Amino acid sequence: MHTQQQYITLKHNMKLPMVGFGTYLINDNDVQSLVYQAIRSGYRHIDTAEGYGNEHGVGLGIKAALSELGISREEIFVTTKLYPGNEAWGQPLKTHESIIESLQASLARLQLDYVDLYLIHAPFARTKRLEQWKALLELQRQGKARAIGVSNFSEAHIEEIKAAGLPLPDANQIELHPWSQKPELVAYLTRNNIAIIAYSNLVPLSSWRNVEGQASAKTDQMKADGADSPFKAMATKYGVSEAQLLLRWGVQNGYAVLPKSANAERIRQNIDLFGFEIDAADMAAIAKMDRGDGVAWQSGDPTKEA
Repeated sequence: MHTQQQYITLKHNMKLPMVGFGTYLINDNDVQSLVYQAIRSGYRHIDTAEGYGNEHGVGLGIKAALSELGISREEIFVTTKLYPGNEAWGQPLKTHESIIESLQASLARLQLDYVDLYLIHAPFARTKRLEQWKALLELQRQGKARAIGVSNFSEAHIEEIKAAGLPLPDANQIELHPWSQKPELVAYLTRNNIAIIAYSNLVPLSSWRNVEGQASAKTDQMKADGADSPFKAMATKYGVSEAQLLLRWGVQNGYAVLPKSANAERIRQNIDLFGFEIDAADMAAIAKMDRGDGVAWQSGDPTKEA
């Protein structure tokens, strides 16, 4: 098992572990033991969100790991996300004041004094995006969020921040996998020194979100292709699982990845990404598998988002 971690260096010289444990769609009752298992397996980056409804359980899992495994708080990189509101769905947009309160509530649920990274979960708040970003800058100034960023933001959304003369995000968390490679956005983020955190890394697997209630825009054709996947042969070639191959593709491209599993063995496997390397021919073959927009998040026209 090669669980040595690699890191992305953020601004302010912060180190972001490249393999994190994702907690989306894990309920609050189950997540505590899984976060504990992940940290025991070598994960030092835990990702949650206000909108996931599981920050309390995530916090309990972190707390148990710190006390039982002799790990210091400084060794664990914790990300959570602000839910910004969405007028199109009848939800009020969060203001500067309510964002300060939102992070305070998240910290209380997590039982932490600060988070390492606080993200705006989506660019829904068209009329208040800059106000929301300024609130995150204030939270960073207060030390309650060591780094700040965004999620599901397009180039146009980040250009809004740039045009306002404000500091740019430390990171953008976006759907990235061989079927949604977003080369133009990736190039833009790289040029602007914005770290890339990839989620839904395992979309091409036939088992990705195949449980009732875990909807996505994955088509029947995608489901069929996932069952007869070219990644199986590649994985066999390197002596790894398909999931490991897909995650290694992300890491090899310089992205942080956020695998999620409720299976102890797969949790261990998914961080074991540093004992092999995908060769140039296979990376070139994967580069030709892009199918455009994602299936977990579909941004649409960034100028028309609510």
